[in-house]
Amino acid sequence: MLRSDAPPASSFLQRRVATERRAQPEARFADLSRVVQLLQDPISSSLKERQIFILKKVVKRCQRGFLLKDLADICQILNLCAERVTDHPEYPKILCDLLQICGLPFLKEKSSDEMKFCSAAADCLSQMGYLMRVPLPEVRQQICASVISFYSRDKHKPSFDGVCPTHVDYRGLLVERSGLAETLVMSLALMEKQLSVKLRLLQTLQILSRTSEVNCRLMLRAQAAQKICFHMSEREPSGQVLFRSSEILWNLLENGSGEEVTAQLSNTDCIASLKEAFLHQLLNGFRHYDRQLRNDLLVLLSLIASNPSAPLIESGFVKHLALFVTFPELKSHNPLVRNLKLSFNHEDFEMKKLLLNVIVVLSKDLAALQLFKESRVMLGLMLLIKPRSSEAQSGRRSWTSSQQEELQLQALAALTSLAPLMLDDYMTCQANTCLLLLLDWCLQDDSFSGRGHSFHGTGGRGGKKAQMRYCVRVLRSVVSLDSEPLRQDLCDQGAIGQLLGVLRWFTARPEDEDAVSLEIQIDSQFILSVLCEGDVHRKELFGSDGVEMLIQYLSLDAALIFSGLGHNKLLLSTVDCVWSCVVGGFGTEDAFVAGRGVDLLLQLLQRSPRHMLIALVGTLLELCENPQAVASAQCWRGEGDTSAPQLLLQIWRREEEDTGVTRDRHGMIADVKRPMVSRHQDESSSSSRDVSAAVRDVSETLRANIYCIFCKLGFERLSGLSAEDLVTLSIVRRYLDFKVAEVLHEVSVELWNEGATPVSSDEEALKSLRRVGEDTAENVRSLQQSIVGRQRQEELQEERLLYKEIGFTHKQREIAAEAWRNYVARTSNYSVFKEFKRLQEEHRSTGGPDAPSEPALEGPETQDAVSDQ
Repeated sequence: MLRSDAPPASSFLQRRVATERRAQPEARFADLSRVVQLLQDPISSSLKERQIFILKKVVKRCQRGFLLKDLADICQILNLCAERVTDHPEYPKILCDLLQICGLPFLKEKSSDEMKFCSAAADCLSQMGYLMRVPLPEVRQQICASVISFYSRDKHKPSFDGVCPTHVDYRGLLVERSGLAETLVMSLALMEKQLSVKLRLLQTLQILSRTSEVNCRLMLRAQAAQKICFHMSEREPSGQVLFRSSEILWNLLENGSGEEVTAQLSNTDCIASLKEAFLHQLLNGFRHYDRQLRNDLLVLLSLIASNPSAPLIESGFVKHLALFVTFPELKSHNPLVRNLKLSFNHEDFEMKKLLLNVIVVLSKDLAALQLFKESRVMLGLMLLIKPRSSEAQSGRRSWTSSQQEELQLQALAALTSLAPLMLDDYMTCQANTCLLLLLDWCLQDDSFSGRGHSFHGTGGRGGKKAQMRYCVRVLRSVVSLDSEPLRQDLCDQGAIGQLLGVLRWFTARPEDEDAVSLEIQIDSQFILSVLCEGDVHRKELFGSDGVEMLIQYLSLDAALIFSGLGHNKLLLSTVDCVWSCVVGGFGTEDAFVAGRGVDLLLQLLQRSPRHMLIALVGTLLELCENPQAVASAQCWRGEGDTSAPQLLLQIWRREEEDTGVTRDRHGMIADVKRPMVSRHQDESSSSSRDVSAAVRDVSETLRANIYCIFCKLGFERLSGLSAEDLVTLSIVRRYLDFKVAEVLHEVSVELWNEGATPVSSDEEALKSLRRVGEDTAENVRSLQQSIVGRQRQEELQEERLLYKEIGFTHKQREIAAEAWRNYVARTSNYSVFKEFKRLQEEHRSTGGPDAPSEPALEGPETQDAVSDQ
């Protein structure tokens, strides 16, 4: 029996049918191929109203998105609609509706649909890009809107009706595979008269290039940077074209190939467009947004400047740029800057730093340097590096103290690159005087405290160390040039004394030592070395104060060489300073020797690694021209009581071991025909025919310098040498003879290789000289054998003495043991003691010389004493 409140059967069936219809909305119209057939059938071509009705039905039934499996048919429908937009006014609207649905995430029924229909989905998106050929603005607007929506939307809707939307990562992959970005770039040429569509298209390209490297690569393949830059300076009230274009270029630089972007922008039209846009923003922009955009354009221009083939000078941009670099430090009547005013805010400050950076990039071009000279860029830099007065500048806006400090440091960094290239302007502006005054200001104790915020301010927080660092770096860059007037000008203004003051300033503050401090000291020593090299008068100016300073540096702990902070470079620069500032001056040499400088060099020589030995041995050789230095070296004793000759012979053996010279186990000559030829020398002689391997070995190894030092120390009466040292010394003594023999051997080999036969007299001379060389080697080898033989005899004699001492010790121990046994017998056996007493009395009564004395009561202590003896 039915209940009275139960619903009727008809209403139940209606609800069930409605539910099924909602559950499968696409099932009723799943076969889109019939729609395509209707649109393509020639018979139905006149049925416009019927076709429009069916298309509207498709739009209505697919409001939630298209299935992946239907995308192939959707592509055909879109193309057919695009071909008929002029046939009926309804087609453009239907096409826009279909494109709007394409902006929704594609739908999948199975997880495998994404892989299965990936190619069809990519083709569909590609066809969307090709629809930009349709000249209707609303269609193009809708394409851009759909691409943005499809690429950007990431709202995961719950699954419905057995289908779910694809993930945003999958959609991004489809866009990359479709080449849509490249197609949209190529369609830019169609938007000349449709400004609103162009803005929408630029927005689309900006979004596509924001994070995808693949899209950026596709866009660059379509010459996106060049095409976008062509039109970025077009006058447009909102300024969106310039903004969108610059953002796209930035995205291409960050996610694409910077070299490709720079190459595309390095043409006259692009540079002219960028220049016009930059000047417009600089002269007319007043908003914070305008200043930021101006700086972005300047960065793009600086990147183009790094390309040597970019026609920046031909475009006139470099001339304007040189003018802006010196503003507001230098006044000018040029119309570009006459009415230009800076707000001295953060954006203007960033522009000033970018301008300083651009001139450094452009300094590689000689034509740009000429424009810099005409614009007095060097004078502007001098005004920037001048220390700021502590007095307040009333009535005039200027940079803040932190901004001024950062600009000062960057101007010094720019001067490091520009000063060597603009030396005439450098001297005209009296830059040496300005830098030395700045250096003197750095050494003063005042209230200035560096912020150290910028890149160039590293290590300068709380002081003037950063300014000192770049000031010394500029001086180093100019003294490295072979310009005697510049060096003389520095010396005339007291640069040597000031640099010594810098070194004293750091030696008085060892607790502040860091990488920046070491760099300043190294550069200061380098400048002193360049100034004093070969000039006796300047070495006198260096004087005893400088020598005392060098001795302090040489007294550094050698263990600091391996600290990784840079002390190895400091020690090398100190040795180079000794070579250039001390050697050759009588007063400085005497002061250096008196301050135990030679001892410190030998101490460093004993502890330093291989790469430092060349400078140390060379400096020691030059000092050995002074007899006092030779006497100091002869008296030196190092670790393990090592003498200077022993140390040099150790270095000689290590050098031969490193270069692969053949020696036997005693260090004697193994090959009398080639007594000093190394393995490296053989390899270089076989690979290079330009320079003699024997001659090149003289400059590449330490053996020649060690031989010259021994020529000063002498080869005789060298105390403390072992047999191994004497064997090595015999080779050192004949170094020059062996080198002559090597050169003659190379001459003979070259003649043989070239097929040249010397005349009989020359051939006899070569043979005679070869025999002399071999006889010399044989004599040295015989001497070495005698040295080794004497050593063996001495070792045998020492061994005999040792055995004799051992035998004597054993004999004494036996006597002591026998005495102990007699003592024990006398004290433990009374009859033995009585007999001994009787014999003692008889001897005493006869008074014989051998009468035994009164027996002593020997004990264990006596036994121990005898045993010890």
